[in-house]
Amino acid sequence: MAASNYNITRDNAERRFLNYNQENMIEKFQLKYDEQYLYIEFVGRDYRINRSSGRTEWTMDGFNHVEHAGFNEVLAICDVLCDSKEGCRLSGQFVKVNGLKGTVRSCGIFKDLYGKYAEYFDGRLPELRKACEILGGEKQKIGDVSYLLHPFPFLPLMLQFWESDDEFPASLKFMWDENTLDFLRYETTYYVLGHVLERLKELMELEYR
Repeated sequence: MAASNYNITRDNAERRFLNYNQENMIEKFQLKYDEQYLYIEFVGRDYRINRSSGRTEWTMDGFNHVEHAGFNEVLAICDVLCDSKEGCRLSGQFVKVNGLKGTVRSCGIFKDLYGKYAEYFDGRLPELRKACEILGGEKQKIGDVSYLLHPFPFLPLMLQFWESDDEFPASLKFMWDENTLDFLRYETTYYVLGHVLERLKELMELEYR
């Protein structure tokens, strides 16, 4: 069976990883490492990157069993490790994605993604809260459900959700640190957010079983 375009892009990103200075990555983000792997946490899972091949894998049991990471995961991890700016640091100020420093385009790519998941979350507040807490989220005050999440330990993301009522549909909003584009490219915020939403849905569905 021919590889999908997504897997081809993922595999290319893994190979591109080998062109970058791994010692700089370790120092910049205080990564755990050994001779064979670099280790990083992403959206509540442990990942390792093979230092010789770039292959990126995740585990839920201390790497006794591993899975090859998917497109969104690899593109996000490689972008942060390979292309983040020197001296990247957070501002502490949260803005919508089109308010990030350095943004020069609209956030239209998020419109359909927000609507799809807002409908899914509607009427499932307890499950959404539980999923956010499993991911280590810190409860906030704005919205029917609001949590400060950390897709990467060093990069925050604020989720704010309002249920539908007689006048308005369900509403989902995400706020990013103003300096997020020091850590990753604008396009990569889409990959990060897509994986965060899929992980939340996955955890919520576990609650239904």
